[in-house]
Amino acid sequence: MIFRYTILYVQDVRATLDFYARAFGQTQGFLHDSGDFGELQTGETKLSFCSIALMGQLGKKVATEPSALPAFEIAFETDDVQAALDRALAAGAELVQGVEQMDWGQTTAYVRTPDGTMVEICTAVG
Repeated sequence: MIFRYTILYVQDVRATLDFYARAFGQTQGFLHDSGDFGELQTGETKLSFCSIALMGQLGKKVATEPSALPAFEIAFETDDVQAALDRALAAGAELVQGVEQMDWGQTTAYVRTPDGTMVEICTAVG
């Protein structure tokens, strides 16, 4: 068995795909004609987005507002955390933690997306 994808529930899939392109340099892989489902090109494992409206139409209850305290995070790895952080902030991300060097040899920073998702921007470990 393989881990195939993660789907984040968002208000506006098109706007979210645009934000991830501007903030993190990601490329849109797929967007359904309805605009209710889209994916980023992220390698073998997909990062996908589904509209909260579509989930409601399917009879599935999901959170409609971002949590003040996230229960998870996603991470994007880069060689230049400061440059990536600057790009994310310029695109409208909210700063959670500036660039820090961790004891285990990794450099990290954290932002929150407009939809409330916590995103770690980091170097490879060690």
